[in-house]
Amino acid sequence: MKCEVCKEREATVHLTEVINDKITKLHLCETCAKEKSDEMQSHFGVTDLLSSLMEMGPGIGDEPFKVKTMPKCSGCGMTYYDFQKKGKLGCGKCYEKFGKNLSDLLRKIHGSDRHVGKMPFKGEKTVEDQEVLKSLKNELNQMVLLEEFEKAAVLRDRIKALEEKMDGMTNEN
Repeated sequence: MKCEVCKEREATVHLTEVINDKITKLHLCETCAKEKSDEMQSHFGVTDLLSSLMEMGPGIGDEPFKVKTMPKCSGCGMTYYDFQKKGKLGCGKCYEKFGKNLSDLLRKIHGSDRHVGKMPFKGEKTVEDQEVLKSLKNELNQMVLLEEFEKAAVLRDRIKALEEKMDGMTNEN
């Protein structure tokens, strides 16, 4: 897919905007995306955007009230109010502590709180194959430990065939 701005380079950045259940998509190359990003940041900063979106959620009120009543992360001591000011979380435990608020925020920004990724349609099958491959390898190790070498040989052949199939799928992309 070509970039919708320059119409020359391959689009690698895909923006989706959801406003009042109306979805608008924009496909850009890296160069045009960077220019668009610089243009947007000259109008307002990302932190300002996050802060304004978060103000619509829990914790509305004056600063002292927020600081006293907001729960703190057990890992770094950050409050949700601190996150609102900085636009960044302090540690991995913040995701657990502020999960509900972050989920609401992601829905406001992206229209969903689930990441679907950039995997091509065939990717779904690849993930299933990887799970099967992992299971077969575990089973193979178990057969070797139990000295069931005939069964282990059959599993080895199935693993090899599945790996070749998966390599073929990756080379097609």
